[in-house]
Amino acid sequence: MNKACLTPLILLLAAGAVDAQETKKPWAISSELGIILTSGNTESSTLKGAITAKQELERWRNEYKLETLYKKDEVSRDDGSKDNERTSERYFASVQGNYKLNEDHSYLFVYGSHLSDYFGAYRNESVFSLGYGQRLLKGKSYYLDGEIGPGYKYFEYAKDSAALDSKGNLLAGSTDGEVIALGKLNFNWDINEFVGFRQSLAMEYGSTNTKSRSETELVSKLSDAMQMKLGFYITHNSDVADDKENTDTETLVTLIYNF
Repeated sequence: MNKACLTPLILLLAAGAVDAQETKKPWAISSELGIILTSGNTESSTLKGAITAKQELERWRNEYKLETLYKKDEVSRDDGSKDNERTSERYFASVQGNYKLNEDHSYLFVYGSHLSDYFGAYRNESVFSLGYGQRLLKGKSYYLDGEIGPGYKYFEYAKDSAALDSKGNLLAGSTDGEVIALGKLNFNWDINEFVGFRQSLAMEYGSTNTKSRSETELVSKLSDAMQMKLGFYITHNSDVADDKENTDTETLVTLIYNF
């Protein structure tokens, strides 16, 4: 993981240690797992896993995420034979700490993340950001939060990338970094006691590349501890190599267990 992403981790651990002396509250931890297997004319396997941990302290609200996606598909060879090949492999980790201000539902945040994607537009991406967040809308069963702030992004091009710099040099395997502006909207709607809708929009604006991500989720409660989630995700990069697509989409069904 890039050193820049260690900064928010250190800050959060230090803040949490001090704040924990004032009050101790339990962690809210959820694990997520989705497996899709197909056989017959086409064979494929997809594994999606995630762990999310949240902690409420007197002055801090901390959130930690770990996610992984792995996929294998049946591929036809030139000689007519078929073989299973890895077609997607991605690992993601993030940490965010929100320092609560005196104003209701307003906070300062510090955020760090790292993405390792073997088949994505970029091989590695690390982001560090800080800024301000506030609840923009609030109803009896819904709310909308917004966040904005400056940050820095470090990224590495894939070794087989066909991307070129301004002088026409091949960027495969090279690294770069730039200052970015980060913005995010989170909408949460509890339709009823059994069904909830979640929508988030995030943008990392930079001079080299602007990355946008939409996450749409419908969550159904199966029991006090178990939920089922249908998710549709769109990731768009404004600048990618000629052999890469600008937009990636995912549709997944997963089970969530709340500890």
